[in-house]
Amino acid sequence: MSTALSGHRGRAVSEAMSEAPGAGTRLYVQELKLTNFRNYERAAVSFDERPVVLVGDNGAGKTNLLEAVSLLGAGQGLRGRDYGELARKDGHDSWAVAATVMSLEGLVEIGTGFGLSATSEGPGRSVRIAGKEQSTGALSHYVQLVWVIPEMDGLFTGPASERRRFLDRLMLAIDPKMSGPRGRYDRAMRQRNRLFQMREGSASLFAGLEEQMAEAGVAIAAARLDAVARLAALIEATRAARGPRPFPYAVLSLEGTLERALMERPAVEVEDDYVSLLSEARERDRFAGRALAGPHLSDLIVFHGPHNAPAGDCSSGEQKALLLGLVLAKAKLIRELSGAVPLLLLDEVAAHVDQARREALFGEILDLKAQAWMTGTDRSTFAAIEAQAQILAVNRGTINA
Repeated sequence: MSTALSGHRGRAVSEAMSEAPGAGTRLYVQELKLTNFRNYERAAVSFDERPVVLVGDNGAGKTNLLEAVSLLGAGQGLRGRDYGELARKDGHDSWAVAATVMSLEGLVEIGTGFGLSATSEGPGRSVRIAGKEQSTGALSHYVQLVWVIPEMDGLFTGPASERRRFLDRLMLAIDPKMSGPRGRYDRAMRQRNRLFQMREGSASLFAGLEEQMAEAGVAIAAARLDAVARLAALIEATRAARGPRPFPYAVLSLEGTLERALMERPAVEVEDDYVSLLSEARERDRFAGRALAGPHLSDLIVFHGPHNAPAGDCSSGEQKALLLGLVLAKAKLIRELSGAVPLLLLDEVAAHVDQARREALFGEILDLKAQAWMTGTDRSTFAAIEAQAQILAVNRGTINA
């Protein structure tokens, strides 16, 4: 079931956005230090608020720098790798990233790392903000990020899980507190699946977990609907104000059982219905070994607006342009809601669009006043933005102006 976004919901979102704080804060990394991170034994670099261009051969460590910056925000970074994999191969199975950041809360020292203490437990990373131990989620109150990496080239044609990941990053950028319901839903679902594996038949055990899944799942679906409605409203407002642009506009909708139900009925009714659905589907889910309905199966549907065609049916070039337009719109939405433009991490993007769109991309970055981090193998690719950017040469774990 595809959930389209209604006009009255879009108008309400536009009105809410008009009351958001102005874009008065410039969010940027002022200093970055790496220890035993990927191919960097040690590195320390200073920056100003301008865009950053990293130039070097393939394998030099450009993307590793972007990954380090991505770990200044909440989550597992732009590659989503296990933290143990990020340590330098001939290091000590530990790594650290430290930065001075002009953040949403002003200038702040942020440090994060893995395996730094003999007493640390679990697969998570440690985080220190202004000298105090914090949870990873606390980073979202200081640093917001959006990125485009080569692995996202199949976003519109790949599995729905990739689009859900993209959607949930947007949801969490709008409302960081949604990390709580998302974690509760995943834990309850895993425990329910575990009961199936154990051949457990206790109705009371299942009922408790299903109530948790319903409460958290409906909250997730509602937050996703809100996030997509906000983004769709911004895209439409921008199109109305600026007309055709080099990056095609996207038409968005959500496909999912709970999302569709929430468009028609109050959340409390949807929650009750989902509890009943999970209860009635236990034997079916037991046979499958997993829940066959819920927000963990929802999908973000993207159409190429000018072509009125599914994004997945477009050429690879048009998909790239559509993705860039979508990510730029996401950055603008975060600016509208938080008052600051997020850090943009753009890995090998400029070389894979034509010159007109490349120059349009640089223009959007400068208009946003974003500290965009861009990588490439050829410095001439960035000629149009060279005078307004910081150009750094990266070579096998060294960084030079």
